[in-house]
Amino acid sequence: MRRILDIRPVPAGLTHRTTMFEVFFDLVFVFALTRAITFMASSPSALTLAQGLLLLLLLIYSWSPYIWVGNLVRPDVGPVRALTLVAMAAIFVAALVLPDAWQQSPELFDAPLTLALAYVLGRAMQLVIIFLASATNPPLRSTLRFFAVPVVLGWIPLIVGALLGGAAQTALWTVAFLLNIGGARLASTFRPWQLRSVDHFSERFGLVLIIALGESLISAGAGPRAMAPVGSALLAALLGLTSTVCLWWLYFDRLASAAREAVGTVPDERRARVAGDAYGLGHSTLIIGAIYVALGIEEVIAQLTEESAHPGRLGWEAATALYGGAALYLLSRLVFRRLTVGVVYPPQVVAALLPLALLPIGRSLPPLAALALLTAFLIAVTWFERRMDRRDERARKS
Repeated sequence: MRRILDIRPVPAGLTHRTTMFEVFFDLVFVFALTRAITFMASSPSALTLAQGLLLLLLLIYSWSPYIWVGNLVRPDVGPVRALTLVAMAAIFVAALVLPDAWQQSPELFDAPLTLALAYVLGRAMQLVIIFLASATNPPLRSTLRFFAVPVVLGWIPLIVGALLGGAAQTALWTVAFLLNIGGARLASTFRPWQLRSVDHFSERFGLVLIIALGESLISAGAGPRAMAPVGSALLAALLGLTSTVCLWWLYFDRLASAAREAVGTVPDERRARVAGDAYGLGHSTLIIGAIYVALGIEEVIAQLTEESAHPGRLGWEAATALYGGAALYLLSRLVFRRLTVGVVYPPQVVAALLPLALLPIGRSLPPLAALALLTAFLIAVTWFERRMDRRDERARKS
């Protein structure tokens, strides 16, 4: 009887790593992220790109608290596993209806309302897990009090916006996101989260990024609009693969391990705040940049495999996703580098901004040439970063 009533979570060890259950959870989460590509690709426009960004932000900043929770308690055993499975189901449902996030219907639970309620359920599971984990952890209970207020307040505009639809939905869901991220940042300022294992924390973020890179590339060649790529479309797919490899290299070759080591050397009283800033701000937008690059690759392949109304040049929306996504990825990488390693060189900033200057050129080129230009640029950036890394290594040794 005592075992039945004991629902306290199992504390995580100081040196624990990511569990297979957490990887499974992250796969469902990344599936939701890639469904945002389907939403934006259905009718590319400035509005859908902005709405897609809002959906990505809501998803990412609802997922990151699960990393903090998994850093404190074992997510794969006991009541935490059961609650996380409920959250996983909620995220899966949200992913299924996400492409129709702004399509209202006469049904009782249309897509916007279903998405809002699934989002609320996923956030509610976080609060319950943190509440259970804080039973013997007074500082965490104090953090929960600050954290729960903006989270719950954010549910109101989310649900009301889903009921109203249209421009009101976009505006209210933006308010919901601002309440969530602004309130969370304010709460962490007064009552910081507790970080037990830097290895676990960095590993979770890194795994989601690499899954996002892989799944986003797959989604770029899938979907109802795409056919088996032949000829120029096959070449575009290979260029897309090369671009994705460059994005992977720019983060995972050296920066990921250097950042983990740098955060690990931060004093205990500041470590959680530094990690939250670096991975919550810089790393999260890395994921969004990768998603937008994948959307741009999908648009290129779609124009090459279908009869397009605009076969001559890449549309502004696709070019913005392709080049703007690359710029966001590179700039986010520098923010992450600055917050962890602490060193960013002016040439790196110039290189990160160059995709924005190349955007009008890419817009004027045929789709395949536009993708080839971006791929060549990313190869050059990767080569440049590799040379800078070798120079820094020689400087440290001397």
